[in-house]
This record gives sequence, structure tokens and C-alpha cells, in this order.
Amino acid sequence: MPILSVVALKGGVGKSTLVTAIAVELSQRHNKVLIADTDPQGTAVCWGAILGADSLAVVPWPNPNYRDGFTKRAKEYDWTIIDTPPHAGPIMRAALVIADLALLPTVPGAADAWALGETIAVFQEAQKIRPELGGAVLLNRVSRRTALGASARGALSDCGMPILKTELGIRVAYAEAMAAGKGPTTYASSSPAAAEVRELVDELERLARKWGRRAH
Repeated sequence: MPILSVVALKGGVGKSTLVTAIAVELSQRHNKVLIADTDPQGTAVCWGAILGADSLAVVPWPNPNYRDGFTKRAKEYDWTIIDTPPHAGPIMRAALVIADLALLPTVPGAADAWALGETIAVFQEAQKIRPELGGAVLLNRVSRRTALGASARGALSDCGMPILKTELGIRVAYAEAMAAGKGPTTYASSSPAAAEVRELVDELERLARKWGRRAH
């Protein structure tokens, strides 16, 4: 029953879209999935209002003091995914401390690399409290047609955290699926976006098994 926290200290990295895409694919794999939306913008909650999947629930996480109650509720699900706010407040820290895995999405660009460094520092603080917490960086919204996109992986090679092999591109199917209350794997199942999401979830499942062993 892994808890995955998706964290980034900069807006515009596609965090909520990523959370919903992962959750839909996990539910397609016969998992019961819970999304906790801690972001004041409430993007995932709005998406959940038009969602049509019985095996996937979306709830708001109102404050950091809800941590113990939320952990208890998460035990009822196969996977729990926490969409965190883009600032290093008590809610983000609480979400990391209860998580088994942390996914740190970033997009190519100098400002995003600087913000990623700050996010990694918050992650490392949480690891001091929860040493079994695992984490990895995900390259999102990558365009191989640009020099920034082509060199993004190399630019992050010394960030101090594992970088997932999967990279997500800039694709209209992500936004369209979000607007339809779906994920790319249900909205456009044969699209490149769907293939990327399946590859990402494959990696997350492998890492969950690895970090799960560490936690025990």
C-alpha cells in the first residue's frame, strides 16, 4: 500500500496532471487508488468531480494536523498519491514524512533546476525523520526539438538523486485527458502520452517494491 508524494517547489511543472495520469493508470491495473489534494488551487479535486472511475477517489487534505487520520485512511487503498502545494510549508513536509516514495517532477530550464535543488533539500530534511523514504526525479514536458530538452538529463546528472528513465513529453493528450476527467491511458490509449504514462507507472511499481523492502 505505497504512499507516493509528488512534490515541487515551483509551479508549472505539471504536478497535478502527472498525479491524475498516474492514478488513472494504476486504477486500470486493478488497484484501488486514493488521491489527496493538498494544493489550495484544488486542481485534482476539480478533476475528481468529473471523474468516472469507481476504483479511484479524490479527497482534499485540509491541514497538516490531518496526517494521522489520513495515514489510517490510506490503508484502505492499494496506492495513495498526494498532490502537494508548490511551497515548503507544513503540509508538504507532512506529506513527505508519511510517504514511502517521493516523485520530484521538473522541466528543462535553469530556473526549474534551481527550484529542484530547493525541493531536494526539503526531501532530504524529511529523510532525516523518515530514513526509509525513497525518491526520484522525473523529467516532464521535455521537447527533444530544443537544446534545453535534449540536454536536460545531463544537466541534472549531479543533482544527488536518481533520475527516472521515463521522460514525459509536451503532448496535448495530457491536457485533453485532464479536461475530460480521465488520464492519457483511458482518454487516448494508443497515444505517445499513454505509452509514456505506462512506462512511468512500470518504473514506480518497481521502485515501490524496492523501497517497500527497505521500509521493512
